[in-house]
Amino acid sequence: MLKRIVQLFFILVGGTLGYIYVPDLIRLVNFGNLPDWFMGSYAGAVIGALILFLTTFWVTDYIVDLIRLVEEKIVKAPATDVLFGTMGLIFGLLVAFLIVLPLNRIEFPLISTVLPIFLTFVLGYLGFQVGFKKRDELINLFSISNRLGKKKETDEPVVERHGVELKILDTSVIIDGRIADICQTGFLEGTLVIPEFVLEELQHIADSSDVLKRNRGRRGLDILNKIQKELSIKVEIYEGDFEEIQEVDSKLVKLAKVVNGLVVTNDFNLNKVCELQGVPVLNINDLANAVKPIVLPGEELNVQVIKDGKEYNQGVAYLDDGTMIVVEGGRDYIGKQIDVLVTSVLQTSAGRMIFAKPKLLEKAL
Repeated sequence: MLKRIVQLFFILVGGTLGYIYVPDLIRLVNFGNLPDWFMGSYAGAVIGALILFLTTFWVTDYIVDLIRLVEEKIVKAPATDVLFGTMGLIFGLLVAFLIVLPLNRIEFPLISTVLPIFLTFVLGYLGFQVGFKKRDELINLFSISNRLGKKKETDEPVVERHGVELKILDTSVIIDGRIADICQTGFLEGTLVIPEFVLEELQHIADSSDVLKRNRGRRGLDILNKIQKELSIKVEIYEGDFEEIQEVDSKLVKLAKVVNGLVVTNDFNLNKVCELQGVPVLNINDLANAVKPIVLPGEELNVQVIKDGKEYNQGVAYLDDGTMIVVEGGRDYIGKQIDVLVTSVLQTSAGRMIFAKPKLLEKAL
């Protein structure tokens, strides 16, 4: 069907061009004494239509393949991309039309003919690109305007809470799994946003040939299913993408800026990047450290030294919650249960580290 439509288009174009130009072309070439009916415009339309119809046998297949390729790209693209790209194209063509109107009055041929065609093509292309690439900012702008309008109608104070309501999950915090327990307790409110590019990364990990990676990816998908089906918190899938950005972490930061949301993570490096770029971030490790029992310098703990430390004569022990304790002079007590005195506590987003020394040494001194 599509091939027949293309052929019909070529016949109509050929007939139109033949109607206009073929009689003049015949007179210019001067074939000799030709019948008057052959010199008419209708005969020229038939000749032009026949010529372009014959060319369709060579070019139609290429044109049909190109149309189907474009159709496939449009069908696969998200509806928002197509909508805002089309809106940008229409706006660009409208601007081009307004600019071209005064140019048509100029008698100089280059300005009145070539320049309008060039401006129409360029402004239409720029309009499409701006609408396509700025779709997220435009969606965010429309949503903010709608919320502000609703709040003004109810005479309530205008308080922008969009950044508080949207929590954007990254891959590491989904695989970690503690986010589901936090949501279940009710300490995390608002809407959880799961970007589609994070889902693609999770699926890629779940399909990995490495057993450990495959199990981590499947665990992350199970956690998402639990949050979406079993918990009462609202979950939204963000279908957009930032094709000009390759790294998933960079896409998360960009998305947080676009929708004025917060990034939820337990990735120390992503936490630092968000802080540097002024993006609000919730670190699950910070929350876990905040609810751990407070240990002060001078307190006494009973621990079992497990292994060597990095520095000379150090031993390493762990509390029940996983907090690492570095015992100075503890290398000789590996495998033993000893009493230690806390000397200092180091707190970072990556975790809490406690430094201590054996109580026996304290008594000896």
